[in-house]
Amino acid sequence: MRIPPRVLTVAGSDSGGGAGIQADLKTMLALGTHGMSVLTAVTAQNSLGVQGAWDLPADAVRAQFRSVVDDIGVQAVKTGMLSSAELVATVAELLAGLSVPVVVDPVGVSKHGDALLAAAALDAVRGKLLPTATVATPNLDEVAQLTGIRVRTEADMRRAADAVLAFGPRWALIKGGHLPGGTADADGGPAGAVDAVDLLTDGSEEHWLRAPRHDNRHTHGTGCTLASALAARLATGDTVPQAAAAAKEYVTGAIAAGFRLGAGIGPVDHGWRLRG
Repeated sequence: MRIPPRVLTVAGSDSGGGAGIQADLKTMLALGTHGMSVLTAVTAQNSLGVQGAWDLPADAVRAQFRSVVDDIGVQAVKTGMLSSAELVATVAELLAGLSVPVVVDPVGVSKHGDALLAAAALDAVRGKLLPTATVATPNLDEVAQLTGIRVRTEADMRRAADAVLAFGPRWALIKGGHLPGGTADADGGPAGAVDAVDLLTDGSEEHWLRAPRHDNRHTHGTGCTLASALAARLATGDTVPQAAAAAKEYVTGAIAAGFRLGAGIGPVDHGWRLRG
């Protein structure tokens, strides 16, 4: 009996099912892997925004992680919402003991602009979590939070990547989601943009990932989905550039198929390949 590659998400719950661990697990299944979860927070969330968020105790996060890793094992890990310095430090300590690829999505704000990372936790993300990452996947708002760099052009993405790499991840995938003037990425962006562009680099190699921009406002969960797809492909044995290209293709299709749900911003369609 074939056992699929095992991928672990360490992230918060989205009660609306579009982002967080719900998006992660759907993505992992769609890409042929077995998804497992360590829940870090519970949110009351829908298409209109985040109405409330509650962290789990660090001991509960640690117990979930050890339960999964010590018995089942993992071949890649993805991190998402870690809203407090204590949770960031706890997860960073746990990840330091692993020898598998780690994708860090440094979640700072929700699609609706709701803060998901305490300001006091930023130093822990920079100094403890990012050094554990095989790939860090910040969008432009998260780049500004972490580095102070405001990206306004594709050329600025190189400076942003260098600044993120200085915190210790092996690769940085800078998502150009809110570039003004005509480009957008898999993390959403201005209507009417032509290209979706992301920059993947380790400081020496450089890969520009481009795809047609789909004019669809229903893009909730794109950041979670991209990072989870990247982790899933790394678990199957892809190199980082191969995994990033495959993740970009998957999330681009999910955005194209994104659908209305509720009165606000709907989710991407994680099962788009199953629907032909």
